[in-house]
Amino acid sequence: MTETAQNPATAMPTSEELVARIKELQPLLAANSAQGETDRRVVEESIVALTKAGVFKVATPRRYGGYESSMRTMLDVSSAVGEADGGTAWVVTLCNVCAWLTGLFSERAQDDVWADTPDAKVSGVLAPTSESIKVDGGFRVTGKWFWNSGSWHADWAVLGIPLVDGEGQRVDEGLALIPRTDLGLKETWFVAGMRSSGSNCLIAEDVFVPQHRIISSPEAIEGRYATERTEETLYRSAFVPLLALVLAGPQLGLGRKALDIVTSKAGKKAISYTSYTVQSDSVAFQLQLAEAAMRIESAHLHAYRAADDIDRAAASGEYPDVLARARVRADTAWVLENVTRAIDILLSAHGASSFAESNPLQRIWRDSAVAARHAVTLPAVDYEVYGKALLGRDDQITQLI
Repeated sequence: MTETAQNPATAMPTSEELVARIKELQPLLAANSAQGETDRRVVEESIVALTKAGVFKVATPRRYGGYESSMRTMLDVSSAVGEADGGTAWVVTLCNVCAWLTGLFSERAQDDVWADTPDAKVSGVLAPTSESIKVDGGFRVTGKWFWNSGSWHADWAVLGIPLVDGEGQRVDEGLALIPRTDLGLKETWFVAGMRSSGSNCLIAEDVFVPQHRIISSPEAIEGRYATERTEETLYRSAFVPLLALVLAGPQLGLGRKALDIVTSKAGKKAISYTSYTVQSDSVAFQLQLAEAAMRIESAHLHAYRAADDIDRAAASGEYPDVLARARVRADTAWVLENVTRAIDILLSAHGASSFAESNPLQRIWRDSAVAARHAVTLPAVDYEVYGKALLGRDDQITQLI
């Protein structure tokens, strides 16, 4: 490790301080949001500003100048960015959670990523959509990984691979850290929402990955990580719960912003073809606004309860049992379901002008709707996982708990 990398940041900002930095950047992020959609990548000016503000450091170990914060702070940061732009928030979220994933690898692997480049960003896809060949010292990997959010801005990627024996038989599944310079990129992200997330396809063609840059996915799911730094609280956090809940962060910000926009315009906007000269006089509008607000409040309560569950367990060094981990998946689903429903109500209350291209509400609606369909956060799946856990059944539908 380099001397520079060994020096921790002189002052660790609090969650409130990080949010305050983001608040100062929100006008810039919002101003760049339309261009980000057109380019299908976050505007570089926004990435540079967020990097300087330390927003990409929340899950990087302090040993490399990061903030090594908490699950709760990760939600605060992502949601604050989400108030300005959903796509930018998604990139921040995924780069930060992939930095957390990197913190689970051996210190040697972490040195590869951050020792000489403390601001290095990591993207990732956990699905093992590749082929591996076991060779001396590691594996040779060929494959494609779709929907790699933040692919334009990442220096490294953590990617799912099958782990095979010398005869080519699959014996495990793993995650591999691969330099972005070893990977090709194909533009495949042509979607209705979260357009600026740049969730493209990364491609490996016979790339060598040394053994120290590979960890076992099943072992990680059970809390057995490769990092030697077991005293670092953040990297004792439960694997799937953190990976799932972090995706709720942008949604919280999108919901808050939608509520703010509709509320702020209610005293100036009429309800067409009625006697109401302003929406705020309408009891029907008041009821819609109240329901939307309560759904957004409910989303926050569940998100922060789950975050506190994760953080408390990490602090105590106790890995949560299956039931507790399954509940976090259900909490995450509850957040998404309530935020997306709240945004639908707010758009109906605000009226057809919500869908004008100049109205940020339509982008909020599209970004939220697309992000809510991430496979790890689908409500029906998450509720089934939690229901089976409540019943103590042994026929779970996924290992990702």
